[in-house]
Amino acid sequence: MILEDNLGAEGDSVYAALMAAHEGLSEAESHALNARLVLMLANELGDTTRLAALFKAARDLA
Repeated sequence: MILEDNLGAEGDSVYAALMAAHEGLSEAESHALNARLVLMLANELGDTTRLAALFKAARDLA
C-alpha cells in the first residue's frame, strides 16, 4: 500500500483534472462520479485483497 506521494510533479495536474470532471455537477452527481471512479480504479487494480486493505486504510484515516 503506497501512502506517500506517488504522483510527484503530476499530482497537481491529476487534481486539476479531477476537479474539472466535477465542475458543474450537483453534490449528488459528484458523489456518483466519485463512486464510479472508485469502482473503475478498483477494476483496473483487480486485486481484491489489496482493495480490501485500501478500503480499510481509507476508513481508518477518516
